[in-house]
Amino acid sequence: MRIHTGEKPFQCSECQKKFSIKASLYRHELTHSVEKRYQCSECPKNFKLKSLITAHVRIHTGEKPYQCSECQECFNKKRHLTLHIRTHTGEKPYQCSECQKCFNKKRHLTLHIRTHTGEKPYQCSECQKCFNKKRHLTLHIRTHTGEKPYQCSECPKQFQLKSLLTAHVRFHTGEKPFSDKMRLTKHTRTHTWVKRYRCTECPKHFKLKSILAAHVRFHTGEKPYQCSECQRCFSNKMRLTKHTRTHTWVKRYRCTECNKCFSEKSSLTQHIRTHTGEKPYQCSECQICFSQKAISLSI
Repeated sequence: MRIHTGEKPFQCSECQKKFSIKASLYRHELTHSVEKRYQCSECPKNFKLKSLITAHVRIHTGEKPYQCSECQECFNKKRHLTLHIRTHTGEKPYQCSECQKCFNKKRHLTLHIRTHTGEKPYQCSECQKCFNKKRHLTLHIRTHTGEKPYQCSECPKQFQLKSLLTAHVRFHTGEKPFSDKMRLTKHTRTHTWVKRYRCTECPKHFKLKSILAAHVRFHTGEKPYQCSECQRCFSNKMRLTKHTRTHTWVKRYRCTECNKCFSEKSSLTQHIRTHTGEKPYQCSECQICFSQKAISLSI
């Protein structure tokens, strides 16, 4: 039941970390008191428990004794198999008591709960800014230290984020994949979907009813989305959202390389290409590549 409620009544007297079951507290307390007497024969690492060194040795041997009965994929740890099986069963045993949303991993629930509580346990020692994820703090600290741990093997450039290095490497290899799986999925639909929604004013056809509705407004001149600040009207909600930022000047998209801020994510994406050198838009006539679509179309 505590899995669902998040209750953790068992607390470590050394570091105040809490646990939902007593056995977990006992195992944790060993990390404070027990000497690391189990040494790996392959590397310098030492472990306090025999079970931990057994699991670690599999990294060196490549042994994966835990096999999924559904797809035969193998794992070196039993808990990794348990998590994998949930991708087949759809089981999500960890439920948020606030909104009833369910998760297949306990740490995902822990992170989610912070969206309700506002808890940000990771604080920057330089500027006292707080974060709800340790990874976000690590990335933030690099803005103070200037650390760029990801280096290109082809040229001297370095980056703060692995994703920026990946995008930059494509500049050398010429690879042009989709930036994420969602964009690939959307693109795939352009090959398979029938354009069954036809405009009555012009010969254009559309695959989605919502896109047709937005298109029709170009013919009717309808602009149902109005700015509350200056009463300017727009034909779609996205353009109103972009326009609203010109009044508030909220620049919430920051470049991790030079700290420059932008009000729109698309502007940040274009700016990042000045660091990575990525040029994803190619002219079909002369094969010259460009960093912005508008430039490629104007040639």
